[in-house]
Amino acid sequence: MLTFEQEYDFQMIGLCSHHNDYRLAWGINDALSVGLTKCAEDFVVVNKKGQRVSEHSLYEFRDQENMMEYYLVKNKSLGKYLIPEKPTIDYFLFLVENHLLEPEDILSKLRTIPSILGGFLFDPEEFESTELLVFN
Repeated sequence: MLTFEQEYDFQMIGLCSHHNDYRLAWGINDALSVGLTKCAEDFVVVNKKGQRVSEHSLYEFRDQENMMEYYLVKNKSLGKYLIPEKPTIDYFLFLVENHLLEPEDILSKLRTIPSILGGFLFDPEEFESTELLVFN
């Protein structure tokens, strides 16, 4: 199990979209030439006591060429938020171990997707809730 804060470098892009996750993932795949696919299991947020807090729709893509990973996670699920500090954001795209691509360039491409109403770069260290983000 890896936690971003402790072991991995990651960037975080917040996306506002009125479309379903599968349609958004399709648009991202087209705009960024990636292959996000829905994971068999949702992203599970656990608190510091190890208790499940919420589950969120999760898509992933492992870019072998650039040695990085993309994760698209729905922010709100059954009234609970992945990042409660940003309740107006619908989805977060996490770029893990990205040392080659400029996040601003990725964001520019994302903003060309018709289903994306807004896109924002965030510093994960600004949010206390990012300490709970764990990807297997």
